[in-house]
Amino acid sequence: MILSRKLQAFGASIVAFFMISAAVAPRAGAQAAEGPAPTINSLNATLLSTMKQARSLGVQGRYQALSPVLSKTYDTPLMARLAVGQSWASLQPDQQAAVIDGFRRMMIATYAKRFDGFSGESFQIVDISNRGTADKMVKTQIIQSNGKPVAINYLMRKSGPEWKIVDVYLDGTISELASRRAEFSTILKSGGPDALIASLKKQGDKLLSGS
Repeated sequence: MILSRKLQAFGASIVAFFMISAAVAPRAGAQAAEGPAPTINSLNATLLSTMKQARSLGVQGRYQALSPVLSKTYDTPLMARLAVGQSWASLQPDQQAAVIDGFRRMMIATYAKRFDGFSGESFQIVDISNRGTADKMVKTQIIQSNGKPVAINYLMRKSGPEWKIVDVYLDGTISELASRRAEFSTILKSGGPDALIASLKKQGDKLLSGS
């Protein structure tokens, strides 16, 4: 697996979403235990375990293995609403629910498709900082087997007692939500909510159709 190439494809298609290792410790003093670091650590431990079993699991098995953790880690209802933008209020409740479900399925399917093996990568949190009054930015790096780091940053927000990811920045700067907002806006203008729901389903189906 050529990780840098897969990460670029991942950023173009979605969460995001991205990281790989059990050695997941924040820089000393960067974050208290109750902050967002444990959420990222748990995500990456699951990713690492799944990647090491990638070939035996297949894409469907990886989807099933990753689904519980990704569903808990990402605030997909908020992300879907923000990606749709101002049009969200005009959607019927059942349409909103279908967009959220389709968005979540596509995101998890993207992880399952892209993370299809392990070749010695490692992951580390390099900084956690405040972003505005309520959010935190968790800056991470994937250290590839050749030693080259790839930056992936997570915007996180407190949701009840837990910290959840609300946006991802590939290479430290490319916003997943911004990319999705542009894509969703085009689909909504041309075909409306039903076209968006169908597009999300089609993308998920395509990702899960491989081995």
